[in-house]
This record gives sequence, structure tokens and C-alpha cells, in this order.
Amino acid sequence: MSFAPSPSAPRLEPFRLRGANFNLLVMRLLDHRVEAVVPALGDQFRRAPGFLRFAPIVVGLDDIQARPHEVDFAGLVQQLRAIEIVPIGTVGGTPEMRVAAQGAGLPPLRMAGGREEEVPLPPPSAAPPPVYQAPPPAPAPEPQPQGIAQAAMVIDQPVRAGQRIWAQGTDLIIVGTVNRGAEVIADGNIHVYGRLLGRAIAGGQDNADARVFAMNFDPELVSIAGYYAVREGLGEAPIGKAVMARLVGEHMRFDPLG
Repeated sequence: MSFAPSPSAPRLEPFRLRGANFNLLVMRLLDHRVEAVVPALGDQFRRAPGFLRFAPIVVGLDDIQARPHEVDFAGLVQQLRAIEIVPIGTVGGTPEMRVAAQGAGLPPLRMAGGREEEVPLPPPSAAPPPVYQAPPPAPAPEPQPQGIAQAAMVIDQPVRAGQRIWAQGTDLIIVGTVNRGAEVIADGNIHVYGRLLGRAIAGGQDNADARVFAMNFDPELVSIAGYYAVREGLGEAPIGKAVMARLVGEHMRFDPLG
């Protein structure tokens, strides 16, 4: 004996699509030659082991001084994956350059702000939009009442190796040590009231005014608004001292505190 399902039984959705924000690294291509880019990334691997391993990377196209057919996007994707970097798409560039990149599996992405939202599915008969269609501008953020600022994220315990903490849209305060192998990220400033031994990435959303403060400065990597320096590239920074890291133009500066 068999039973047919009741026509009144609710139908469960197999999935839902949501739009969300993610903290992604953008690799601005300053040289379109794959043979120049990939070895330079390999050199960074040796300076900061594990920093980019399996990291999702967005390829920035605005600085490429070449014609689309001169850029070997397929070779770039293949060689990045070979060194365990995951390219997921592109930003910027001309429509022709974006089309060339999409042919190698790098779709154009757009930067957007705001909270997570439902993404409606198109009807089955709807045609996909053109590849080079300009995306709509992101809505302006709602103004906050004057005199009220978003509270900083405060972590009152050490950050262990393998942990990643991200303060989205605000500052990050760590009361304790950021151990080697740990990563702390903030769209604003980062304050470490302890030893900074891991990776500190401040100034998300291209906030070049952000700063990194540490009572004991000895990081694996420090980054502000996409510009970064690894341990061997800290130059005359006062290692082991109280330091403020900031950007001056496109150069990182390390000033002693106190």
C-alpha cells in the first residue's frame, strides 16, 4: 500500500540566497605579467608564512597598463591556485578588461555596505544582465544622531594562534596579547594593550586614517588600508616598545609612544 503526499503539506525551501559583507584582500595588479606577480607573492609567503595561504583574493584591475588580450588571466588563476591562493573575482578596470577576466572565471564584483539582505532569485525566463553592466551605487548609510558613535569592540582576553577577530565598522581593542598566528582586523583603529605578535589589519573600507597602537610591538604583519609590512620589512620600527603605526602617503610609519 502506498500513500500520496498530502496536497496541503508545506513545501520546504531547499536554500536561500543572502547578500553579505566579507573582509577580503584586494590584490591590485601593478604589473600585468604573471611571471612577475606570482614570484613576488611567493616571496611574501616566505616572509609571512600562512598569511595568504588559502586566502580568497579579489584582483584589482584599475592599475593595469595593458590591453585586455595582453593579460593572461587564465594563467594567473592557475598559478595563484598552485601556490594555494584562491582568486574569486575582480574589481575596477574597463568593461573590456572585466570581460577578459570573466572568461578565465573571475567575475566582476562590486563593493557594497549595509546589513545582510535577501537576494531575490530571477524568474526562470529572465535573461542574465550584460557582464559589463555598471552596478547600482550602494545606498548611503543612515546618519547617526550627532554625538553618538558606534562603540568599539573590546576583547578582554588573549587572542590565540589560529583565531581571527574582525571589528566591522568600528575600532578594535584587545586587552591582552595577540599571539603569533592570530589575526585581528578592524575597519577602524586597532589598540593592543599587551604584546602584538600576530597580524594586525586596520583601516578596512580603504580608511587610510586608521592606526595600529600596541604596547609591545613585534607583529608578524601590520596593514592599514591595504598597505602592509611584514616582520622583516619593519625597518627602524622600535620592536618590543610601545608603537603607533600609521600611513604617510603610501608608506608605513612607526612612531614610539610615550
